[in-house]
Amino acid sequence: MNKSQQRGATGKSQARRAELIATGRKLFADTSYDALSMDDIAQHAGVAKGLIYYYFTNKRGYYLAIVEESVADLVARAGSHPELPRAQRVRSTVDGYLRYAQHHQAAYRTIVTGGVGFDVQVQSIRDAVREQLLTTLAEGAYGSANIPPTARLALLGWMTGVEGITLDWVGDPVLPREEVCELLVALLRATLEAVGELVPQCPAPALDDTVT
Repeated sequence: MNKSQQRGATGKSQARRAELIATGRKLFADTSYDALSMDDIAQHAGVAKGLIYYYFTNKRGYYLAIVEESVADLVARAGSHPELPRAQRVRSTVDGYLRYAQHHQAAYRTIVTGGVGFDVQVQSIRDAVREQLLTTLAEGAYGSANIPPTARLALLGWMTGVEGITLDWVGDPVLPREEVCELLVALLRATLEAVGELVPQCPAPALDDTVT
């Protein structure tokens, strides 16, 4: 096999792996981890069970790959446009987060709710995405990810609220995304103002720019 053929084979392999992850996102978003067997997964994916073992070793490896891939997509979407001014970057982060949840509902539910109950490794992945998003927000609001514990705790509390609101919204989108974004930005503004009162070195930035 020449180099061109090798690249083609690698590309097909990556595409097949991506297809399996896309299938898994939908399955695990609607069905619990324990309720799905490898036979079920293979049937839904339209492939031989051995192919899933080939790419992911076992069901747990498959599920963790799905969560990690979903997390990477969400962080990339929310953290886009780092060149924007601070206030606009914060708003862009919120809007990007909502856009991702709106257009990738199964993947978003997988990230936030999972399908395996309490699992240390899965919980670690979820904690990691929160930390990455909190870093993006802190850098947008304060120009640095190194913020006092009070500010971090406040942003974490806001992020937990965002997850609950977003889950409810994607399940019953009675409001347009723009209005939900404005609600979350208003809640964030109140959070940042509270931080500014308690932590003088973290004054609340203005969040009045329009999302682009």
